[in-house]
Amino acid sequence: VQLQASGGGLVQSGGSLRLSCAASGLTDDTWRMGWFRQAPGKEREFVAAQGWGGDIIFYEDSVRGRFTIDRDAAENTVYLQMNSLKPEDTAVYYCAARRATSGYRNYGAYEYWGQGTQVTVSS
Repeated sequence: VQLQASGGGLVQSGGSLRLSCAASGLTDDTWRMGWFRQAPGKEREFVAAQGWGGDIIFYEDSVRGRFTIDRDAAENTVYLQMNSLKPEDTAVYYCAARRATSGYRNYGAYEYWGQGTQVTVSS
């Protein structure tokens, strides 16, 4: 299994970025995707994830209404659309895959991780 995250960069406050996570090797429909982030000196935190059924998305409170997950099943790619970015969104963003029956907020439940992509929001 490989997860390849991309799309990070430097953007001004209020701007947008679209992160991509290309997955290979997830051969059945029991996998669910999530996004986490880690800022310098802080613990890795939950951002957004597919729920058990796959069609419901859960968001961390600080990003709800600004970030959106969508998925291109044909391309095995999951996206994180980030709008109205704030300096506090600055972090390394990771995509990850877990089994559907595992808790979506718990990073320990995720079995596979992408390499991370840096997002920097300037004020």
